[in-house]
Amino acid sequence: MEKSTSWVENRLVYEVKDEVTKWIRFNQKNKIGANKRKRRHQGEDVFKELLPDQLVLLLELLLEEKTLRPVTLQRLQRHYCLWKRDAEVRHRWCEMVIKHKYTAAYAEIEKFLQQDQAMGVYLYGELMVNEDARQQRLAQKCFTALQEEMDPASLKVVGEMIL
Repeated sequence: MEKSTSWVENRLVYEVKDEVTKWIRFNQKNKIGANKRKRRHQGEDVFKELLPDQLVLLLELLLEEKTLRPVTLQRLQRHYCLWKRDAEVRHRWCEMVIKHKYTAAYAEIEKFLQQDQAMGVYLYGELMVNEDARQQRLAQKCFTALQEEMDPASLKVVGEMIL
């Protein structure tokens, strides 16, 4: 898909790729200590507002990054108000939270699993496969609380992952 001419030349895709570059640069700059970070100008990094489909692409591309620091994830969430977006955006956000073990947003994963059960099956798998005890407990807690409300197919699949 990325190699097609229409994809490469699409202005909206170009804007997203430009934003991804800025976020990666922001992530790299924030390796320094908290004291130096406080001295920097707040307006130094200016990120564009993006359409919902652009946000999905942005998050998908950022998911390819090996490491995003908590300060980057916090700023990303705050800048785009990710939790107030549609289910597709929130799902990608939850994937990032899981991948980078961003514990400050674990409550958002729990809310997503409660509110968007059909889309949450994949997230249960991600929570379990990372072999992180805290993430596994979160998956088990959500499954225990929601299993009576789940449709039979999801219940079976998630139950097999959890148990």
